[in-house]
Amino acid sequence: MLALADLCAAAAAMLVMTVPATGTFWALLFLPLWPLLAKLFGLYDRDHRALRHLTADEVPSLLAWVALSTTIVLLLLSLTPAGLVEWGTAFALFVVAAVMVIGFRSLARWLWWRWTPPELVALVGDGPVLASLQRKFRLFKEMHLELAAVREIDELGSGRDREDELIALTDRVDRIVVAATGVEADLIGYLKDLCRARQVKISVVSPFRGKALSSERFVQLADLPILEYNTWDPSRSSLLIRRLFDVGASALGLLLFAPFAVVFAIAIKLDSPGPVLFSQIRAGLGGRPFRMYKLRTMRVDAEAELGNFVDIDELEEPAFKLRDDPRVTRVGAFLRRLSLDEVPQLINVLVGEMSIVGPRPEQVELVERYTDAERVRLTVKPGVTGPMQVFGRGELTFSERLAVEIQYIENPSLGQDLRILIHTLPAVIRGTGAF
Repeated sequence: MLALADLCAAAAAMLVMTVPATGTFWALLFLPLWPLLAKLFGLYDRDHRALRHLTADEVPSLLAWVALSTTIVLLLLSLTPAGLVEWGTAFALFVVAAVMVIGFRSLARWLWWRWTPPELVALVGDGPVLASLQRKFRLFKEMHLELAAVREIDELGSGRDREDELIALTDRVDRIVVAATGVEADLIGYLKDLCRARQVKISVVSPFRGKALSSERFVQLADLPILEYNTWDPSRSSLLIRRLFDVGASALGLLLFAPFAVVFAIAIKLDSPGPVLFSQIRAGLGGRPFRMYKLRTMRVDAEAELGNFVDIDELEEPAFKLRDDPRVTRVGAFLRRLSLDEVPQLINVLVGEMSIVGPRPEQVELVERYTDAERVRLTVKPGVTGPMQVFGRGELTFSERLAVEIQYIENPSLGQDLRILIHTLPAVIRGTGAF
C-alpha cells in the first residue's frame, strides 16, 4: 500500500509540474525509480518492525528521499528529448512531491488501519516499567495494537514450566514486548530464538533511560526507549531486489574479469600442472550442498594432502585456516592475497547458489559438526564477500566470525550489503588474514 501511495504521489507531482514544463511525458518513464529509492531508504520496512508507525515520524526521511529522487529524475530527464528543467520547476517538483507523498502515505496508513485487524501483543515484564507500558498502550490508540496478554516475569516460573508458558504465549500473539526493570538477558535470548522460529515480532523496553541511555537512537514511545529485534523473514521485495542485484553484479563482474582470465589461466598453468579451476562441495542455504568454483591456488593433489596438516575430527572449532600453507603455489599466493581466486564464484551467484554478500560457504564435513546455534549462518545464502572478509578474514576465530555473521544475518538490509561491498576493497588491499 505504501509503494502504491508513493507511485501515485510521484506520478501526480510529475503530471502537475514536469509534464507542463517540458511538454512531454518523458518524466513518467522514471516513475519506478521512486519506490526503488524508497526501498533503499528503508521506507517500506519500518512499519513491519516498529510498534508505532506514523507518517509524521518519518517526515525527515521522506524529505531526504524526495530530494534525492527529484534530483536523479531531473538529471536523467536532461538526457532525454525533454531536456533540462529550470531550477524553479525543479524546486516546485520537490515541494509538490513532498506534500503529495506525505498526504498519500497518511491516507494509505489510515486505510490500512481501517481494513486490517489490530496486532495482538503480549507484555512480559515487571515493576513500574511494565505498568508504564500498559498505560502507553491505552494512551496511544493510533498504534493499532490489541493487548492480548500480560505476564509478570516472576509468575513465569523456571525451567521447563517457563519455556512451556512462553511457547503458549507466542502461539497466541503477533508480537511480544519485554518491559523489565533490569536486564533479562537469558529471557530475551530465549524469546528471540522462539519468536524467530514462529515469525513473531519482539520488542524490548530498554532498562536504560535518561542519562544512562545510549546516544544511538531507538524507537521512542513517549519516555520509553524501545529496542526492536528482527525475528521475521526478509520481505519479498527485499529478496527480489537482492536477486536482481546479484544477477546484475555477477554478470557485470564476469564480463569485466574475462580479459584477465586468460592471463591468470596461463600463469596458473605455467606455475604448476593441473586444471585452472578448482571446485569443491560446500554447504549452501539450509545446508544444501553445491559445487563452488575458484581459481586453483594449490597443487593439484592438495585435497589428498589435507590430512597431513589437519585432522578435521580433532578440531576444537568447526573451521580451520592454515598459515603459510605449503600446498599453495606462487601464483596462488598472489591470487589469494587479492582474493582474485574467488571471482569464479560469480558463476555460483549467477545461477542462484550464492549471493554477492553473505557468510562465506564452508565445507560440508565442517558444517556437519555445527551446533544448532551455529547453524544460524546457514539461514541465508553464502556470499562471495561478507562480514568475515571485512572484519579480519582468516585472523578471526570461529566464534568471532560467527558473531559478526549473526549480526549481519539478524539485521538484513540493502544498506548493510552496500557498506560491506564498499569496505571489501580496502580490506583486500590491507590483506589482513589473507592466507
